[in-house]
Amino acid sequence: MERFIRDDRTGFDYELVGDCYLIAGEDEPASPPLGLWGRRRADYLKQHRRTLYYALLYDGKLNDHLSHIDQQARQMADQLTAQLARAEGVTESLKAANPLAWVQRMNSIRNRIQEIVTKELICN
Repeated sequence: MERFIRDDRTGFDYELVGDCYLIAGEDEPASPPLGLWGRRRADYLKQHRRTLYYALLYDGKLNDHLSHIDQQARQMADQLTAQLARAEGVTESLKAANPLAWVQRMNSIRNRIQEIVTKELICN
């Protein structure tokens, strides 16, 4: 069997996939997988802002919106982590001298950052 065939009546090209011919089209560019913040934003929109969620979904802009929020949130979290770690004296020397204290402080920073980013970007 031929791998590609063309139906002149409809103008469609078909590709053999397994035992079946499927319409061959240009593949859509794969969107990058959503990170933690994009998934949280999607959950928030589904639960609390359904109208906006479905409007973005029907317009085909939901994935772009979620990717944009995910990227912004990651950048914000990275910047805040560096700033808070520097302000609170969480350094590599502390990590080497007292790893448990370093982990405790970094977890505290991470938890505060999650709350800040959630309030500022995810639930806004």
